[in-house]
Amino acid sequence: MNNRRMQKWIAIIAALTIVLTATTTFSSLQIPVRAETQGLTITDDFGRDVTIEDVPARIISLSPTNTEILFAIGAGDRVVGVTEYCNYPEEAKERPVIGGVSTVSVEKVVALEPDLVLGDELNGKETFGRLEELNITAVGTNPVNISEILDDIMLVGRITGEETNATALVATMTQRIEEIKNKTQTVKGPTVAHVTWHDPIWVAGSGTVQNELIEIAGGENAFPDIKDWGTVSLEKFIDRNPDVIIVSVGHGVAGTGPYEYIISEERLKVVDAVKNDMVYSIDADVISRAGPRIVNATETVYGYLCEIPIPTATPESSGFKAVLAVVGLLAVMYLLRRNGLKKN
Repeated sequence: MNNRRMQKWIAIIAALTIVLTATTTFSSLQIPVRAETQGLTITDDFGRDVTIEDVPARIISLSPTNTEILFAIGAGDRVVGVTEYCNYPEEAKERPVIGGVSTVSVEKVVALEPDLVLGDELNGKETFGRLEELNITAVGTNPVNISEILDDIMLVGRITGEETNATALVATMTQRIEEIKNKTQTVKGPTVAHVTWHDPIWVAGSGTVQNELIEIAGGENAFPDIKDWGTVSLEKFIDRNPDVIIVSVGHGVAGTGPYEYIISEERLKVVDAVKNDMVYSIDADVISRAGPRIVNATETVYGYLCEIPIPTATPESSGFKAVLAVVGLLAVMYLLRRNGLKKN
């Protein structure tokens, strides 16, 4: 084969190599695209089967919690309507208002031509029924614990085409929760009363997200006998004598309301939390909304409970006795060895 033919074949082989390399590179290239949701059928928290025909371009949120989730997973730019209580993040305040949570204006919702409406139980069955009659795609959320909050974030991610962002958010939230659990799982914490109102005294009981976050943060609910939310008399509150009181402030409450009542009510001066200056305030929106910031609330409560002295081992505890036994045995072995060396 002469040189010219050799050069020709080399050129052909080089060209084929470039084409094959480019094809392989292109096929393996990860191009970021919004997940498809066409024809996706899901079951919402009300047990309703809802079909999402396509990635929603116009979304209306009927609750502050869902608004926070939408913005947190990167779908905030597609939110075209919110309630008057949707105040976080700041961008949410710039969206058109369709009424309150329990006073939704269906007419305003229709006028905004949404592809998807996200609501919760506070909107009422009539609102969802009316939206269904108008053939508006509506999905309801109603998480009752932190695990279901994480599930709902993933659900919203799926139906909005933001599943990748939702997965990353849930992973971060889970990690932060686990970090707290690792610090508190072996600690017997203080009793905690979470107060949201004072006339009458309104507290979080068992079965609430707030009860769960108190336990994760290392505390014990002072009112586990109350199911969900309930009121207690001043006498019962004093009798329970919580070590820590955490009071919600804001959320439509004028001033500091319940917090001022707890620290200034003379009859509560006998309660340990008041006597020991262990009454804390927390943003009502952060601790009451079942969304991404529930982890912030858990971390805040954990920070408060860290100020409580943790019981240490005492001579009466089995763990302490075991330590003493080991130390004593080592001391005896040391003395015997020392005496043996002296004799030699």
